[in-house]
Amino acid sequence: MRALALALAVLAFAGPAAASEERPTASELESELVCPVCETTLDTSNAPVALRMKAFIRERIGAGDTKSEIKAQLVDQFGPTVLAVPPRRGFDWLAWLLPLAGLAVGAVVVGALAWRWSRRRGDPQLGEEEAGPLDPELEHRLDAELARYGE
Repeated sequence: MRALALALAVLAFAGPAAASEERPTASELESELVCPVCETTLDTSNAPVALRMKAFIRERIGAGDTKSEIKAQLVDQFGPTVLAVPPRRGFDWLAWLLPLAGLAVGAVVVGALAWRWSRRRGDPQLGEEEAGPLDPELEHRLDAELARYGE
């Protein structure tokens, strides 16, 4: 039953993804590409090279190119840094995996420190014998203060 539900979900999302690849929109591509001059996405850049890239994208969409073909042509011309999201292959996997590994290591460190801190505090239900005796001078001062406020 779960396999059927999973297959239906995959089929439901496959159509829009394929349509986006075959018939991309200019705004979609402009949000996925970076201006090589100002290093912001094309949809937020007004640099001359960004304007030329936007015109190129509109021209290629009009010619019927797919999203992958347009991106490949821009990568050939400007290099892989024109992609807002690094490709998921080869050495570029590090851009995807290192942040996740950093989060995992951070979670483990915080968890270990919290566990260690909670063990150091001890059980609040423990009596005085577990906490150790007070210094006699401090105990005398404490008794005197309590007696003064008890009156």
